[in-house]
Amino acid sequence: MNKKQLQTEKTKKRVADAARALFVQKGYKATSIEDIVAATGSSKGNIYYHFKSKEGLFLHLLDEWDYEWEQKWRVKVALYPTTIDKLFGMAELMVQDDLNHPLTKAADEFFNNEEKTNDVEERIAEMVARHLKFNQELLQEGIDRGEFKPDKVEVLAFILESLIMGLSHMTRRKYNLEDALTLYHSAFQVFLYGIVKSQD
Repeated sequence: MNKKQLQTEKTKKRVADAARALFVQKGYKATSIEDIVAATGSSKGNIYYHFKSKEGLFLHLLDEWDYEWEQKWRVKVALYPTTIDKLFGMAELMVQDDLNHPLTKAADEFFNNEEKTNDVEERIAEMVARHLKFNQELLQEGIDRGEFKPDKVEVLAFILESLIMGLSHMTRRKYNLEDALTLYHSAFQVFLYGIVKSQD
């Protein structure tokens, strides 16, 4: 990385860090580009050069959040001997991260905002695609190890992601950490074992 690229990355990080603090403090909607300009001393043009828009800047922070979660997961994954254990461990880490992350409230505001440009929609689609790929790899591991019956892993990954997104949306509003963990655990039990009574 040359000197100019290093300076660009430093500026980008400085803007992102200041914006994160504002989004945490004020929320997504109440934070304006002008607030970020005032907090960073960067011009509006400079911020748009690095992030294209307020939405692009917030998506950058969500990407960082995803990356941080993946780093935590890499540390924990070796603790789980089976794929089933990994699924429940993943649920636990998601709940703890979701309910405790400082950007959670701002993220709710962002995703509930109906006005999104095409490039923002594309970035969100890329984020969801990463989650689906993660789910597919984990579920395929369970199939390969004989823990899960062979099935269309793309479909299972989509169902799992839909379950996670619904749980995240519902539990953040009404549940404390312990109750949310219980609910996720029950939901993953249903995903894995279903609700039909055995005929044996």
